[in-house]
Amino acid sequence: MERRPEESAILFGGRRRISAFLVLICLVFPAAFAQQGAGSEWQTLDQEVTALYGAGKYERALALAKKAVEVAEKEFGPEHPNLAASLNNLAALYRLEGQYAQAEPLDKRALAITEKALGPDHPAVATRLNDLALLYRAQGRYAQAEPLDKRALAIRERALGPDHPAVANSLNNLADLYGAQGRYAEAEPLYKRALAIREKALGTDHPYVANCLNNLALLYRAQGQYAQAEPLYKRSLAIREKVLGPDHPDVATALNNLADLYGAEGQYAQAEPLDERALAIREKALGPDHPAVATTLNNLAELYRAQGQYAQAEPLYKRALVIREKVLGPDHPDVAVSMNNLAELYRATDRIREAEELEKQAARIRALER
Repeated sequence: MERRPEESAILFGGRRRISAFLVLICLVFPAAFAQQGAGSEWQTLDQEVTALYGAGKYERALALAKKAVEVAEKEFGPEHPNLAASLNNLAALYRLEGQYAQAEPLDKRALAITEKALGPDHPAVATRLNDLALLYRAQGRYAQAEPLDKRALAIRERALGPDHPAVANSLNNLADLYGAQGRYAEAEPLYKRALAIREKALGTDHPYVANCLNNLALLYRAQGQYAQAEPLYKRSLAIREKVLGPDHPDVATALNNLADLYGAEGQYAQAEPLDERALAIREKALGPDHPAVATTLNNLAELYRAQGQYAQAEPLYKRALVIREKVLGPDHPDVAVSMNNLAELYRATDRIREAEELEKQAARIRALER
């Protein structure tokens, strides 16, 4: 079974959330470049893509992102940074849908354009390196991701100074990579340094500080160090409620993570109301068919399943599966996750034939990732 703690999206070009919230790239180029696109068809398309992404309307966002690439190439030429921005947005949407083969050449071309236009040591190049590293990380290609994350960190430290918030982004990205490989001892000091940078630069109650606290808590959670994780999750939640308001989607992420911790400890009575509140926030803020809603449905179902409450879990698993198939497409890795979860419930309730059919479908999807 898979219950997902989540990482929080931070700055544009920065981290991703495990629950498939990838962040579209905002322009990080000198103002002279961005100004060339002001008021143009390209800028309008770029803004629409970002809005549709935020609303979870990925199919429509993907169509407009393709058009934005075409318009950017026509308006600005094949080597302009604005084209690189549109290529990155399109790549991010493909990455979101698990279409890694389509995303990779776009990310590589965006990197090449940016390096040529701005030079190899420009901070915008660090952002492009990060995006390509994210793609490799999503595919488990850690050996290819690591030198990109390290180069992005070096560029930012050199160009912006060691205490710049963008350096914290790179530290987080590299720590994510190490954490994904179980290299916790290497990840922990990076997360702590990122937290210290943000607290100093942004203040102790900034949402990006909450993100760092969350990420460090995730690291402890992964190692079973629940007592160390809990106060960090709680502080992250308190910051988000105070600064963003009680109904913000990032508050739902914090609730989800704290519920996950309680669930891992068998404290189901404490976990359930947190998952229920996270679900209500996401349905209200993002709409009933957003992938984040599917994640919370899956988590609440897993909580019920762990307690043997199969009748309550089943409709939630099924609704999560329907949302993911509709929004992410039938071959997305998250669809396979939902199928496997539902299959395990079927096995637990002696519906072996139904379970085997779902397991076959999930295996077919996972084979496509290789």
